[in-house]
Amino acid sequence: MADVSRTHGGPDARGMARWDFSTNANAAGPCPFALEALRRADPSRYPDPGYHRLREQLAASHGVAMSRIVIAASASEFIQRITAAGARLAPGPVQVPRHAYGDYAAAAQAHGRDIVTEEQGEGPAPTLRWYADPSSPLGQDSPPPTDLKLCTTVLDAVYAPLRLEGHSAWSAAARDAVFELVSPNKALGLPGVRAAYAIAPRDHGEVAAWCAALAAAEPSWPIGADGVALLQAWVDDRTQRWLAEQRPRLREWKRTLVQLLQAAGAEVQPSVTPFLCARLPAGVTPQTLRTCGIAVRDAGSFGLPGWVRLGAQPPASMDALRQALHDFSDDHTLLTTGS
Repeated sequence: MADVSRTHGGPDARGMARWDFSTNANAAGPCPFALEALRRADPSRYPDPGYHRLREQLAASHGVAMSRIVIAASASEFIQRITAAGARLAPGPVQVPRHAYGDYAAAAQAHGRDIVTEEQGEGPAPTLRWYADPSSPLGQDSPPPTDLKLCTTVLDAVYAPLRLEGHSAWSAAARDAVFELVSPNKALGLPGVRAAYAIAPRDHGEVAAWCAALAAAEPSWPIGADGVALLQAWVDDRTQRWLAEQRPRLREWKRTLVQLLQAAGAEVQPSVTPFLCARLPAGVTPQTLRTCGIAVRDAGSFGLPGWVRLGAQPPASMDALRQALHDFSDDHTLLTTGS
């Protein structure tokens, strides 16, 4: 299994890197409509503790009943909460993807639950399962399981808005059978604002008990005025149009990233998102890149030792990475021209 210690991209002990490839937030952001909504938010007042209007708006956007909307302080908070609720309702192993965000396993470990992967065919059946489509850190397709009724299942759909090619294999019926987790701050280029929600399954025998347990474990006011503003902006048509308009730019930036990595001799994994995993060329490490102001995400905690995750960035950042790869690579002749 992967190391379940908490490891994240973004700022480190030295602060924010000048050229930050380590996060998978939308580098074309921040979304101006969401940013304006944040500026208008009134932090002098409590939000409605029941988030009635917000839940109505989110439910209408997804075409579901308002009772299916579960507000969360963040995707990570929901991961912890549903894992804790499951430890009481359905104790047993938690199934996580082989290469995945470490908080799934960290939450299971915190609640004394065994961690298994889909590839482990023997042993006790899981009582909670995690899928992510597109996946992280690889940014690849992750189709639904054949048996959606095996146990309570969560689809982490955080990166669905950042899909740049292809289509998800998760049908509407498949999504209706699981908890679907939505956290739009990365897609909007505003990861510093913490707010998320989940859409509960449409109907099955145990969903009411799970929703009741999640509600009982919810802290008062899980999101503040800024989080409410972010989620309301998320379902605004102008925001969705802005996001659609950024995808061609992100495709171009990603194409440039892949080309410069391959030109430097890096091994690059395919992805359907602006972020991807790569094995850096000989002589280049995350530590050496950090010395010249470039941050990449070491993928060891994802179960990919020797690999890094990088998110496509604007041209100036790409130029800095190209130069650093040239300077630190054992074979400087590999990278002599830009693309």
